[in-house]
Amino acid sequence: MFSCRRLGGGLVQPGESLRLSCAASKFLSGSFALAWFRQAPGKEREGVSCIVPSDGHTYYSDSVKGRFTISRDNDKTMVYLQMSSLKIEDTAVYYCATGYYHSDYICTKPVFMDYWGKGTLVTVSS
Repeated sequence: MFSCRRLGGGLVQPGESLRLSCAASKFLSGSFALAWFRQAPGKEREGVSCIVPSDGHTYYSDSVKGRFTISRDNDKTMVYLQMSSLKIEDTAVYYCATGYYHSDYICTKPVFMDYWGKGTLVTVSS
């Protein structure tokens, strides 16, 4: 369903940037969201951002708002997460996922996602 890649090194210093990409091989029908979640060591998986391809609507968690940007290509087969001004607390395994969209709430809870990509580790450390 998803093939995720990390563009750039997995170990970065605070303040640096990194881009994640995810290639989707198939999509849900109807209104769906492409999402990024992350799971830090010892913590629950949390929603980071999502985008609704049908209208371009985006959601960001408060912890990344203003620093991360989600986008997708015109064919809607790729979804990206541009991460800037990275902080140590951004260290986590990042996952892309997709689920039917009805509100931004689905972007915050893993249970609403139907398909997941393999995670990619991002480590922010000085």
